Amino acid sequence: MVLLLCCCDCFAAPSAELRIVVLGDSLTAGYGLPQEAAFPARLEEALKHRGRQVRVVNAGVSGDTSMGGLARLDWSLGDDPDLMIVELGANDALRGLSPQQTRENLDRLLARLQQQGVQALLTGMKAPRNMGEDYYTKFDQIYPDLAQKYDLPFYPFFLAGVVGDPELNQADGIHPTRAGVDVIVRSILATVEEALDKIATQREGDNIP
Repeated sequence: MVLLLCCCDCFAAPSAELRIVVLGDSLTAGYGLPQEAAFPARLEEALKHRGRQVRVVNAGVSGDTSMGGLARLDWSLGDDPDLMIVELGANDALRGLSPQQTRENLDRLLARLQQQGVQALLTGMKAPRNMGEDYYTKFDQIYPDLAQKYDLPFYPFFLAGVVGDPELNQADGIHPTRAGVDVIVRSILATVEEALDKIATQREGDNIP
C-alpha cells in the first residue's frame, strides 16, 4: 500500500516551472509603467491563468538596440532560461541604423541561443514609414527571414493592435499604456504557448529510451 501511494504521488507530481526571459528594450521593460504592469509581469499572470507553471524575467533595458541586446546576452543567459523572447530593433529603426547591422546582430544573438540549447521566440518590429521604402522594406524583412532560418516561433509585429491608437499608448505615442500591454499579451499568448509546447515536445523526445 505504501509503495502504491508513493507511485501515485510520483505520477501526480506537477511539472517543473519553466523560466522565460524577455530580452528587449523599453517596450518590454515597462517604460512609464509600474513593474506589475510591464509586459513580462502581465505575460506571467496570463500564462499562470492558463495553468502554465512559469516565471517570466524582465530583461528589458530602455533605449537598447540590437547591438546592446547582443552585448548583454550572456548576462541574460545567467537567468537560465528555458525560453527567451527576443524583442529588439525598435531603437535601431528610430535611430536609422543600418538594417544590415541589425540583421547581423540578431543573427548572432539567435545563433548563440541555438548553440546554448535555449529555445527562442522572435518578435518582429516595423520601421517607421518616414524612413523611406528602401529602408523599411529591408528592415521589416529581417524578422521573418531569421525566424525561418532558425525555425523559431514567430510573432510578426510586437506592437500589432496597439501602434497608432492614442488610447493604448502613452503621451509620447510610442510606449504602450497598461491597456496597451494587455492587448499585446492577449495577442502574443498563443505564440508563447506554441513555444512552450515545442520545449515540452523536445524534452519528451529526449527522454524516450
